[in-house]
Amino acid sequence: MARITYITFDGTRHEIDVANGLTVMEGARDNGIPGIEADCGGACACSTCHVYVDDAWVDKLPSKEFMEEDMLDFAWEPDPVKSRLTCQLTVTDELDGLVVTMPEKQI
Repeated sequence: MARITYITFDGTRHEIDVANGLTVMEGARDNGIPGIEADCGGACACSTCHVYVDDAWVDKLPSKEFMEEDMLDFAWEPDPVKSRLTCQLTVTDELDGLVVTMPEKQI
């Protein structure tokens, strides 16, 4: 299990324990965290679970695969370094302490 901090665009912090094997997106969805819409349900077919990963975590996460890179082109104001799709981040003990911030909106 990992404690993940989700920060909404208005600065509200939500610290949630997310079970291993779920995605960061599922952790937000299952706990009613606003700002992650996940319209495709986690199929990496939209960009509505886009977040900005805290600087301290950028190099600790697995690399983006091609499909995620492609979908991020459709995200609201993607950052080439910090933007990730939360449906592509599977929770493990190593993600304990992860901090992500939602963009102003999802498209």
